[in-house]
Amino acid sequence: MCGITGLFDTRGARAPDASVLARMNDAQHHRGPDEGSVHLEPGLGFGHRRLSIIDIATGQQPLHSADGSVVIVFNGEIYNYQPLMAELQALGLAFRTKSDTEVIVNAWRAWGADCVQRLRGMFAFTLWDRTKQTLFMARDRLGVKPMHYALLDDGWLLFGSELKTLLAHGGLKREIDPYAVEEYFALGYSAEPRTVFRQARKLEPGHLMLWRRGEPMPQSNPYWDVRFTLDNPVSAADAQVELRERLAESVKLRMISEVPLGAFLSGGVDSSAVVATMAGLSDAPVHTCSIAFDDPAFDEAAFAKTVADRYRTDHFVETVKSDDFGLLDTLASLYDEPYADSSAIPTYRVCQLARKRVTVALSGDGGDESFGGYRRYRLHLMEERMRSVLPAGLRRPVFGLLGRVYPKADWAPRMFRAKTTFEGMARSSVEAYFHSVSILRDPMRAQMFSPAFKRELGGYNARAVFDRHAANAGTDDPLALIQYLDLKTYLVGDINTKVDRASMAHSLEVREPLMDHPLVEWLATLPTDMKVRGNEGKWLLKKAMEPALPHDILYRPKMGFAVPLARWFRGPLKQRVRDSLLGPRLLDTGWFDPTYLRHLVDAHSSGQRDYSAPLWTLLMFDGFLRNVMDGQGTGGSAAVPTALEAAA
Repeated sequence: MCGITGLFDTRGARAPDASVLARMNDAQHHRGPDEGSVHLEPGLGFGHRRLSIIDIATGQQPLHSADGSVVIVFNGEIYNYQPLMAELQALGLAFRTKSDTEVIVNAWRAWGADCVQRLRGMFAFTLWDRTKQTLFMARDRLGVKPMHYALLDDGWLLFGSELKTLLAHGGLKREIDPYAVEEYFALGYSAEPRTVFRQARKLEPGHLMLWRRGEPMPQSNPYWDVRFTLDNPVSAADAQVELRERLAESVKLRMISEVPLGAFLSGGVDSSAVVATMAGLSDAPVHTCSIAFDDPAFDEAAFAKTVADRYRTDHFVETVKSDDFGLLDTLASLYDEPYADSSAIPTYRVCQLARKRVTVALSGDGGDESFGGYRRYRLHLMEERMRSVLPAGLRRPVFGLLGRVYPKADWAPRMFRAKTTFEGMARSSVEAYFHSVSILRDPMRAQMFSPAFKRELGGYNARAVFDRHAANAGTDDPLALIQYLDLKTYLVGDINTKVDRASMAHSLEVREPLMDHPLVEWLATLPTDMKVRGNEGKWLLKKAMEPALPHDILYRPKMGFAVPLARWFRGPLKQRVRDSLLGPRLLDTGWFDPTYLRHLVDAHSSGQRDYSAPLWTLLMFDGFLRNVMDGQGTGGSAAVPTALEAAA
């Protein structure tokens, strides 16, 4: 696990600036505190920060092929590197290390760009083949590891694990992309391949880029996608057996480490399944860690302890105060661009806790998307059944009329909000799902954004992100379609981003057995009723784990990693919210309607409405403007234009 960065002259062989490369590499010191090295040659500079996990003695990077013609910087883990190494040695390729990094180098030499098809793991890497004068960049299938890049006006390509390495260069224009802002306020993040800056992009998951020096910038190309065929004839009983076997294989691969290894244990189904599987594969007690909260409404520590006691894990717990809001500025700097998932706070704390005991931690992330665990999936399926009552041509006029005449009841749980339900049923399936996951829905964003900003958008709506992916989904099954959308958007832009930045801030490697791509591919072949059955999500996983976990762990209501935003914003953070949202930093952008911002603040503060999610989203955007746009901690200049001026 590491941080990578670099410079590539797309036009020729100009000498890279060694001091600039060093500054870019130092900006990601937290990702790899064990070692830091650079490679320089005409037209190229690679930087690497190392967190030593495998082949500690000889796995230093940048790493060169035995003949010196290929150099690579790599972030992640290749879990099948040992059999690949044996296969490549049989082909006559020499190895000087025992590292998975050198496996990628020799896999490139043997199979070219097709080498990524052979890699099983989480990875983002860039390699340079001097003989072919080709730069090769790739990212893992599910986007566990990040890759950012930007082509500057002078022909230099920058890349890095985090945006802060690109900002540290000093040449990246801090011009905000209005489309990214629209996506952020709808989704809570800027969706791949977009970043908040016009000039920078993210390499999408399951994509690669081949760039031959002197040629125009190529498009990134997909090398993998998941297909929801739903055609597996396996019985439920056999599927449970096969799932346990596949999970055991995935976990076993991720337990390879030369440093202390453990797991997050929240007491939820996913992390408990991972810990139970680890315990069955380990002779020694598994190291587990949990966060407890002093507010019972948010605390799952007792459930985590139940699993820890059952498997006699070496369990470590720390209590976080429910008023743990001191991380606001830290988070804004950590993510480099606006990011609105408030569970980033407890995620940061659990990574901080885990690093006291281990260097590698396994997590249960990715289970909800593949197994069908989110409550919103069941609500969506309910709405789909109601939508099917009427032909498509009648849904919008009938349900739309009902949505207009019913009174608003935003205070009620969603299933009891008739207005919200009817509005959803009036939409297409993709439009309805986008509406259901939006933080600020279309009408709210229309009121919040200023006329000037809406002119900048030119009619662009973040729903285009979902429309683009839906066109490639290859399925019209209601559950499979929204699972596919989440794998392409929420999992990557929210979950994986949150865990990568929070873990690497503490130099902790997190591995995700439930995102093993063969497991994800297999689950995509199973019918819907093995994922959601009646009102039960994750049906197959729960049934498969019944012999290993208590009923109360498997079938209790889902809690999630929540924080008490509504109470904070009416209590200890009340004045901060008012100062931030109604202060000059947001208003001077020219992007927001001050009257509507005041309405959000006043209505929430008085208890009239719960606007905690929109307020948090605005608060984190303000934090981005303060901590990133003014250049603090990113190596950029302190003077920047306002957002509206920059985007014009």
